[in-house]
Amino acid sequence: MGEGSPRFAAERHERILRLLRERGAMSLRSLAGEANASEVTVRRDLRVLEEQGLLERSRGGAVPLGGAAREPSHRHKTTVAVAEKAAIAERAAALVRPDTAVALGPGTTTHRLALRLAGIPGLTVITNSLLVASALADAEGIEVVLTGGTLRGSIHALVGSAAEGFLSTVRVHRAFLSGNGLTAERGLSTPNLTVAGVDRALARCAREVAVLADHTKVGGDALFATVPPDRIAHLVTDARAAGPELDALTAAGAAVHLTEPS
Repeated sequence: MGEGSPRFAAERHERILRLLRERGAMSLRSLAGEANASEVTVRRDLRVLEEQGLLERSRGGAVPLGGAAREPSHRHKTTVAVAEKAAIAERAAALVRPDTAVALGPGTTTHRLALRLAGIPGLTVITNSLLVASALADAEGIEVVLTGGTLRGSIHALVGSAAEGFLSTVRVHRAFLSGNGLTAERGLSTPNLTVAGVDRALARCAREVAVLADHTKVGGDALFATVPPDRIAHLVTDARAAGPELDALTAAGAAVHLTEPS
């Protein structure tokens, strides 16, 4: 049986709908890669699912019904692209110099990065992530500053006007941010408004922004844009990420660092 068999079609449809619920809008290329099917087949699947009222097709891809994605929990995200995230964190740590100030946003990859930073002396780390703060709590020679704000339990991070206000008083060398989607057209994005506000504030307080995004994020698009493409100085991702998106982000000015899982 091939791609066109009823059993395989049903499995693809279920996977496509689950991906859209978790990540928001996705490109045809990304959906085809995740479903292990050709773009022609997935385009046909999207037409069928739209006719059934289960999704909305968009230019070059699809969005979940209503256009919004459910924000994945931290627990769920720890099970996705585990080896890729570890390699991305290790490569990103090479972008951090001793005796500098950096900002780290919430996320499983930035949490892994924090664990890698524990041996770099003289750092000041600004963060709204409780997991990042906890990872560095016992690190000698590193000062950790929490933004304050309202706890968003699903991602173990502080959000809201207090966090954004604090970040407006801060200036760091580089901010390391993750998200739920990354495209060359819109940049980094997330499905939650309050998370987006703090992510934007983290980006504004930095001279440079480094985005950490494994291949499951590249080509995806969530509801709220946070970092525009021309503000991404560095993108650290894995070799499975979509080539055309990476080419376009490079053209927009990003230095792309590709990793292989360790």
